[in-house]
Amino acid sequence: MPVFMFGQHTIKGTFSPAQDYNVVLLYKVKPTISEYITSAEVNSEGKFGFLLDSTATKGMYRLVYAIPQEDFNFDIIYNGKEDIELKFNSETGVKFTKSSENKMLASYHNSMSAVVHSISNYYASEKKDTTALKGIYKAQGQAQLSYEKAASGTLALQFIKANKPYIPTKALSAQNYIAKLKTHYFDYVDFTNPTLQSSAFLEEKMLSYVFGMTSKDLNEVDNYKANIDVVYKAMAKAPNEVKRMLLLDLWQEMVDLKQEEIANYISDKYLRDIGLALEDHELVNALNAYKRVSLGNKAPDFELSVTENGKKVNKKLSQLNLAKQYILVFWNSSCSHCLDEIPQLKTFVNGLGKGEVKVIAVGIEAEEEIEAWKKEIKKYPEFINVLGSGKWGSKIAETYGIVETPTYFILNAQKEIIEKPDQLDDLVDFFE
Repeated sequence: MPVFMFGQHTIKGTFSPAQDYNVVLLYKVKPTISEYITSAEVNSEGKFGFLLDSTATKGMYRLVYAIPQEDFNFDIIYNGKEDIELKFNSETGVKFTKSSENKMLASYHNSMSAVVHSISNYYASEKKDTTALKGIYKAQGQAQLSYEKAASGTLALQFIKANKPYIPTKALSAQNYIAKLKTHYFDYVDFTNPTLQSSAFLEEKMLSYVFGMTSKDLNEVDNYKANIDVVYKAMAKAPNEVKRMLLLDLWQEMVDLKQEEIANYISDKYLRDIGLALEDHELVNALNAYKRVSLGNKAPDFELSVTENGKKVNKKLSQLNLAKQYILVFWNSSCSHCLDEIPQLKTFVNGLGKGEVKVIAVGIEAEEEIEAWKKEIKKYPEFINVLGSGKWGSKIAETYGIVETPTYFILNAQKEIIEKPDQLDDLVDFFE
């Protein structure tokens, strides 16, 4: 046993409140991929532990404690020389109680945040005495230098150097100081550094700049576009795989915020070409699908069957002239959420005035689900029911970029997309 234990280190910690956590996952993070290592249960006291053997290489690791994984995680430096202990609270974040490198990096961020707070307070007070301001600048420079020296030879040094802020050599007005911060924001950020690529650092710097830097001369949309151009220029020397990862994260942020014009700007100017260069057809198709169904666009056409004079007639979506507005819903006969919402949708639409709204319900069905779909649609004779066989791989699902059900679109009489509700409640709110 003593021989077996030689060269091993541990990652241990405590999550609080304990009842909120069940399992924690450990990943080794590389520039473009995260490799799953192992998992551990979180006990009733919130404690967990991993044993790393001698094959565990130094580098960046990530602890995932909830889903979605991309939102609920934090990074850890493992230098291969020491045990790591930490405490995590959902309100205050992670605090390292054992591990010289992680504690040093946390201390650095706390120190620099305190200096930035002092600078903000100075400018907010509108003081005229610049001696104090120059003293704060000097303290900031000394703190940066001392941490760089203390971190010599460690992985933490790469983050400390990359995070170095613009430090003035003379007193500046608040306006000039902010302008300098913006100009020099990426001076020390090396997008080609594998250690930085293997962490959340580059993404955080990117998002901080795009969402944090504003110009009084630009509106919100143009400001975003200008900031994105600056970020892309800063990452110009990074491999396409890294650019893809970062820009896709930014694109998804804009999608989630319903900033469609900005999401399409990222796609059209940068991300689609990167996807083509990498032969990432799935990404390119997703970007194209998102743009096709952006607000204001005509809904992509497809064939459907309607009843006219007692007979079934095949028509295209664009040819319909049945209502002032249309609800296009993609659903699935085995989706419990759909089976809950579709009856509610029927009840709601039936309560609207005649000729106001027509529902076009597209069943995204696998081959083995088609019979169940045929039985289910008998409950909805007032809908125009369309079969999208092949499920996610069906032509209509790919055209509209459907990745979950139910998915709603609201169209006007001209079949232009005027709203994309996230859920039924949002749809109801739109009409009310």
